Amino acid sequence: MNKTVIVTGGANGLGLELAKVLSANDFEVCIIDNDEKALAKIAKKFKQTFKLFNGNVADEKFVAKTVKEITKNSGGIFALINCAGSPSFKMPTEYTSKDVDLCLEGLKGMIFCSTHVLKQMEVSGGKIINIMSSAALRGNKQEAAYCATKWAERGYTESLKAAYAGTKVQIFGVYPGGINTNFYKHSRDYVSMEKQQTFMPAKDLSEVIYENIFTDKKLVVEDLIINRIK
Repeated sequence: MNKTVIVTGGANGLGLELAKVLSANDFEVCIIDNDEKALAKIAKKFKQTFKLFNGNVADEKFVAKTVKEITKNSGGIFALINCAGSPSFKMPTEYTSKDVDLCLEGLKGMIFCSTHVLKQMEVSGGKIINIMSSAALRGNKQEAAYCATKWAERGYTESLKAAYAGTKVQIFGVYPGGINTNFYKHSRDYVSMEKQQTFMPAKDLSEVIYENIFTDKKLVVEDLIINRIK
């Protein structure tokens, strides 16, 4: 079985923890991220553990080139984990076009990466795992544009399920609540460091996702809504 997995947004937070748990279970992990400094740290710390690709998944030309390179070198892609994305947490009247564009990058990356990976998965089969947020399930006071893009990602995920029902392509939606990562570093007026510390550990969450999706059991968990115990 081909065991190559692409993790977008894999240089930090949940993406990195998912890359680690996959690697520990003998998957060949390709990380795509636009954080060059974080990728440099990973290259130094983990040496040859991961294959690293620096670029923005909202750039379709970059995505097409990178997926083609990974496919050529690996012989195929077993799974794609769409985890890349950036937040903008503001009151509804405070959003600017820059904020909206930032939120849209995650949606565009999900669509572009899935599109180019699906071209080979339609033949060989595989898994696409879209990591979204509980913000895709409800509206939140200071997350209007962020929620809007997450709801769009959910709609895209459900459409993929409909398009590939009964095929060798499996589509999964993951909806986690707050995660204790640097995701909120530019939004301290909304999520303080103290509040962040009460959120789910990224490592624990990555293990739950792995155990439910990367399994040989003849059962499929198509959607995961994950929250911390309060």
